[in-house]
Amino acid sequence: MAFGIKKHELEQWKSRARSGNIAILTHYWYDERFPELRTVTKVACSNMDVLKKWGRQYGLKPEWIHMREDFPHFDLLGERQLQVLKEEGCLEQINRFQ
Repeated sequence: MAFGIKKHELEQWKSRARSGNIAILTHYWYDERFPELRTVTKVACSNMDVLKKWGRQYGLKPEWIHMREDFPHFDLLGERQLQVLKEEGCLEQINRFQ
């Protein structure tokens, strides 16, 4: 379940992903499997070749892609999440959710 984002932010993420571009969205999140973590970053793209290529530069394996509806995506957690957000220049998301 996602918390801390506005509807228009989610719609922008969806629009960007649908158009075949990399879309990055961080939100508050809780999963009992990871009680120490409080955020997740979802990196989506409807173009699987683009998403796989993007993931390779961060050591992400194609089999880690979640196939959800129109939004195949990687879920980024913890240190990798922070590393990717920094490298992608997503400082607003880092400041907002950390």
